[in-house]
Amino acid sequence: MATPPSTSSKSTSKTSAKSSAARDASSAASARSSKPPPPEKAPESTSTSSEPAGPPAFLVVAQVLAAHGIRGELKCRVITDFPKRRFKAGNSVSLKGERHVIQSARVQGDTVLLKLQDIVDRTVAETYRGADVEVATQDAVRLPRGQFYWHQVIGLRVEHATTGELLGQVSDIIETGANDVYVVKGEHREILVPAIKDVVKQIDPSAGRMLIEPLPGMLPGG
Repeated sequence: MATPPSTSSKSTSKTSAKSSAARDASSAASARSSKPPPPEKAPESTSTSSEPAGPPAFLVVAQVLAAHGIRGELKCRVITDFPKRRFKAGNSVSLKGERHVIQSARVQGDTVLLKLQDIVDRTVAETYRGADVEVATQDAVRLPRGQFYWHQVIGLRVEHATTGELLGQVSDIIETGANDVYVVKGEHREILVPAIKDVVKQIDPSAGRMLIEPLPGMLPGG
C-alpha cells in the first residue's frame, strides 16, 4: 500500500504543547473535556515520505484573548497540560517573536491572566490580542514515560500490530474527555483510534511508528 501524505510537523512550525498517552479503558484523560482544540496546528506537508520530521522550534502554550484591566495584563486561553508549572513568575515566553518574562500569573480554569514585566498598560497589551504565547520546544516540560506531545504523535505511520498492515498516518488528535482519539488517514479511508491500551500497543516517535490492535468493527470489513 502506498504511503499516505505526511502530516508531520516541520521544524519551523508552531504546534500545541498538549500531550497524549494511551490509557486504560477506565482511566480519565488529564485534559479537561471542555478545553477547545489548539487554535493553530502545524501545516500539513506535501511530502510523501513516512519519516517523521524534526520537532517544531516552538510550542504554543496559550493564546491571547484580550487585554485585562489597565496594568497590561493579558487574558489568555490555556493550551498546555501544565499551566501552573509553565506560567511561573520568572519563566520566559515568546509573543510575536519577542521574549518576555512572566511577572505573575493567575490560572482560572481554562484561562490564565498573565502579567509580563515589560507590558505596563492596556494600550500595549491590546496589540497582542490573538497572539500565540510560545515556549521553545527544548524548554518543554519533561513528560512521564509513555506520554507524548502532540507533535510527536501527529505524523506517525500506523501499523496493524498483528498483520503489519500499514493503516495510514495520524493526522489529528481529538480530545473526548475520557481519552484521546487519533485520526488516522490512509490512502482510501480514515479510521478513529481510541488512545487506550487495549488498542494502542506501542508509540515510538523515534521510529516514526504506532502499533495498534484494532477492535472488532474498527476497520472497514473488520
